Amino acid sequence: MSTKKSKILLAGVMLAITGGAFAATDADTQAQLDAIKGAIPKFAVPMREVGDRFQNMYFAAKDGNWALAAYMSKYMNGAMNPAKLTKAEEYKTWKSFYEGKFAAVDKTIQAKDLNGFEAAYTKVIDDCNSCHKKMDYPFIKVVKMKAPADIGIDYTVKSEPGDVPK
Repeated sequence: MSTKKSKILLAGVMLAITGGAFAATDADTQAQLDAIKGAIPKFAVPMREVGDRFQNMYFAAKDGNWALAAYMSKYMNGAMNPAKLTKAEEYKTWKSFYEGKFAAVDKTIQAKDLNGFEAAYTKVIDDCNSCHKKMDYPFIKVVKMKAPADIGIDYTVKSEPGDVPK
């Protein structure tokens, strides 16, 4: 591998590890790092996936597919990982929300408590809309959909929350 390619690879790894705190040693490498970081989705693209998974989660829980509900929650959170690098301050808000206010939804999924899920899920919709307003996106209003975002999934498969592979 050429020295220049090695430098780029190392710089990319360092950027991933340090969240951008790594300073490139030359302008060309820094420009390449900036280009890589610029190509990573910011907040809106991962948030779109969050929205779809959030909606799907409701239909999974409603129909007793608790593993699918747990899976949607897990990967909903993982979808936001690019924002750690591209929108670090906004990511902190997401992390606080997911680990705090959203935790009640996860607890009801693990307990297979549909009534509790309905209440927690509805509360999270209100929390989402409140956060959107605070972040100057009042025009993004979450609603409970009448049908799932992904219609190609069988939401009626009976499953347990612990069925999701680690």
